[in-house]
Amino acid sequence: MGEDREKTVVVVNALALPLLAARVPAWVDLRGFGSTAELMTLAPQADIGWFDLHKPAMIAEAIRLATRLRWLNSIYAGVDAFPLDLLASRGITLTNGAGINAITIAEYVVMGMLTLAKGYAEVVRAQDREDWLLDSPGKQELNGSRALILGAGEIGGRVARMLAGFDVEVTTVRRRAAEGSIGPDAWRARLGDFDWVIIAVPATPETVGLIGAAELAAMKPTAALINVARGSVIDQDALVAALEQGRLGAAFLDVCTPEPLPPGHPLWRTPNAHVTMHLSGRAQDKMFARAVDRFLANLDRWHRGEPVAPQVDLAAGY
Repeated sequence: MGEDREKTVVVVNALALPLLAARVPAWVDLRGFGSTAELMTLAPQADIGWFDLHKPAMIAEAIRLATRLRWLNSIYAGVDAFPLDLLASRGITLTNGAGINAITIAEYVVMGMLTLAKGYAEVVRAQDREDWLLDSPGKQELNGSRALILGAGEIGGRVARMLAGFDVEVTTVRRRAAEGSIGPDAWRARLGDFDWVIIAVPATPETVGLIGAAELAAMKPTAALINVARGSVIDQDALVAALEQGRLGAAFLDVCTPEPLPPGHPLWRTPNAHVTMHLSGRAQDKMFARAVDRFLANLDRWHRGEPVAPQVDLAAGY
């Protein structure tokens, strides 16, 4: 295909082509890749790229090849696998998928809380056994319980609003404390106050090991830990030990380390650990449509010389 440099070359995954083809403006030369090899061929041609693949490491390789790139878009909210230093050195703008999956991930958090509160996993297992239970394996009510949310972005904020409908007392952690929130230096001293600790922080070097043995020991022994951030945020060995020794009530883990979790890993059979295989963002059918709508709106802004959103702070990593 010959290059028309009167137009801006936009390289996207072929899955997006049917949703974009009839809607892109006339100044766009839209090109799609259907394989990793095709992306590596097209990346050097891209002025604007949407390079998403299932393997982020290969996205990073495409970025290295994309020497014309000025703006990179991604459906991923977490960009820890991207070469942020390289993007910064080349002056490339990066927009991510922050908020695209917030609805379904927040719903997953609430589902996890209800699953733990009502012992629903045991109900499902009883049905598999054709065993008619005479009592509920879980008797906790969300009403009146207390939840701490680490990460007050799109996901954390939506979780807080949902939980308000269940009459859960919610405290969020923010850079600046305000009503209903506490500052980043205060939450550890308050861990023993909460029935639920919900992790929705961005994946950065600062959040690795955010929850370790000391934090787990400070939590109520009946409390539940819910993680929809990254597995690296929790010291997983310390978590397994706390659950096995009965020092923590339960954990609902949409993310873990490594992923996929290999057969035979202790976490599969750890008491009261619920592993949901990083499915929270996939439990929907609107993700790509929302991402395309946002991308098209950003294309118009880009052409007018206006800021695109949401932009990643390449120094902060989110």
